[in-house]
Amino acid sequence: MAKPKIFLGTDHAGFELKEEVKAYLRKLGYEVEDRGAFKLDAEDDYPDFISAAAIEVAKNPLNKGIIFGGSGQGEAIVANKVKGIRAAVFNSDNPEIAKLSRLHNDSNILSIGARFVSKETAFKAVKLWLETDFSSEVRHKRRLKKIEELEKKLFR
Repeated sequence: MAKPKIFLGTDHAGFELKEEVKAYLRKLGYEVEDRGAFKLDAEDDYPDFISAAAIEVAKNPLNKGIIFGGSGQGEAIVANKVKGIRAAVFNSDNPEIAKLSRLHNDSNILSIGARFVSKETAFKAVKLWLETDFSSEVRHKRRLKKIEELEKKLFR
């Protein structure tokens, strides 16, 4: 199976980790497109870069996104405003949480809280997340269908 194209986005709080993860992903053979920030600027605003990455992920179901911020929370909120996005926050020392977001929720964006995650943990979580497929269990499919129905009502 072909590897997904990975779209990245961050603000100043996640800039350094984004750069590290970008190099790591390329080393693993992924095609990576960086949607910003492109320089460290303490005055930048995460919605600008996160929305650009999320919109690209939403265009193709094979695409995936990895976004970064201080906690990952605000970034996930922005990404989840885009129809079809299921962004999950990862700001833990346990990479299994990232795996579960794919396995149970078919997340297509991983939102990493750079202030709470080491580079090594981020690498483990990203690799595990990208290598985990959605389980397709009936209960999980049913729940995702309900999310899609809600999106249809809200985004007419």
